[in-house]
Order: sequence, then C-alpha cells, then structure tokens
Amino acid sequence: MSQQYRSEALEDKLRNLYTLVDGVKATVIVNIDGLLVAAYPPGDEENPHENPTSSPQVAAMSATLIGLAERTLKRLAQGELERLLMEGEEGVMVVYPAGRASLAVLVDKDARIAKVLFAAKKASIEITEILGL
Repeated sequence: MSQQYRSEALEDKLRNLYTLVDGVKATVIVNIDGLLVAAYPPGDEENPHENPTSSPQVAAMSATLIGLAERTLKRLAQGELERLLMEGEEGVMVVYPAGRASLAVLVDKDARIAKVLFAAKKASIEITEILGL
C-alpha cells in the first residue's frame, strides 16, 4: 500500500465533498492563522471566480469569522462552536472547526442543506484526524 501525504489526503476529502454532494460549489481548509491549507476546486489565478474560496483574502476572513464566533459563544456561555452558517441571497457558506483549522464549504442556495451539513461535519472530523490536531 502506498503512503499518502497529508496534502493529498486533504485534497481527496475536499474533492469527495465537492463531487459527491449536490450543491457544493467550493471547499477550502483554512488554518487558525488565516492561511489557506487546501482548496477544491484548486484556485485559478486567471479566473478567480472559479473557486472564490481559494483566495488568501477569503481564507483570512474565514479565520476571523471563526475566531469571532468562538469568542462570542464563549462570552455568552454557549459552549464550543459546532458550525458557523451564513446565508446570502446567492448561496450559503458553512464553516466547521477541524482541530486548529476550519473547513469552509460554499453551497448553492437551492441545495439540500441537511445533506451538505451532514457530509461537511463528517469531512471536518476526518480532516481533524488527517491533520492530527
């Protein structure tokens, strides 16, 4: 059996989430410092709208939002963050903690959100295990 590098295992998880769950438009893993760890589909410098979540700016914003959500829940004595869900006119973004990183998933507005949430939660647990965090 061949050894798989962490980066390949992370990309496989993101690819599976993207290809197997209807409505997923893009997936990204961001560390707590706001640095991009992995994205699928991969970013395209010539067409940044192909996967808008793969930009460094979006990675930094995602880390900031997670940090703010965690501090807010702590301040309100509501326990640990389970997920952050943002809904806009054109779609939904859901972010799950994954150890010292986060999994962000960009979703079509008309997607079956329960299926996406289930798959993203499972993927975040697997990503935590891959990262060993």
